[in-house]
Amino acid sequence: MINLVGHYLERSKATFEATQGHGAMHVAQAAATAGVERLVHISGLGTDPKSDSPYARARGIGERLVAEAFPTATILRPGVIFGPEGGFLNRLAALARVLPVMPLFGAGETKLQPVFVGDVAEAVAEALATPATRGRLYELGGPRVYTYKELMQLVVARIERKRLLMPVPYFAWKALVALTAPLPSRPISRNQVELMQQDNVVRADALTSADLGIAPTPVEAMRPTYPGQHRSGSAP
Repeated sequence: MINLVGHYLERSKATFEATQGHGAMHVAQAAATAGVERLVHISGLGTDPKSDSPYARARGIGERLVAEAFPTATILRPGVIFGPEGGFLNRLAALARVLPVMPLFGAGETKLQPVFVGDVAEAVAEALATPATRGRLYELGGPRVYTYKELMQLVVARIERKRLLMPVPYFAWKALVALTAPLPSRPISRNQVELMQQDNVVRADALTSADLGIAPTPVEAMRPTYPGQHRSGSAP
């Protein structure tokens, strides 16, 4: 059994705590009661039950509750996910195709370690198939750490556009969040701004993709299907 439930924007009763905290616990309890043999719980890099970020804190609480309810569960923490037809890089590309100026979070120095969606899927399969992963936690990232600005530069080069990358201080992002909070469809949430103030990389002492026998795919090896481009899949 695999629990992939999660979200970045709280709505009504669908809070981070209800979904990624106690919601994860209910899934684990139900799995244990039903006699499920294996459970893989998908969390995320930067998870911490003591974090100031409600999102990261709820994820951390969820991990602890899952481990209590289903001690042999395998927990996977992927970084920001990219792939040929969706994910983090494609969202940036979609914006870069229509905006002449691309705003950065702060100076764009936040560190990220993007992971290929296929590697995450392979990690799930390996976790389910390998008894030694029971009760263990793995952090999944790509082979290279980038700053947010470096990733933006890579995306802009891939779509063959010239775009100004403009630093935007975090207080301005927080002001935007406050101004757009009443809107039914907000362009960005307070949680997303908080997360972009923290590095999102694999810890030096963590079990990783390598411990699952997986060689992470670099961002440069992929040919994502950015809007307006021909589909080309991955590089050889």
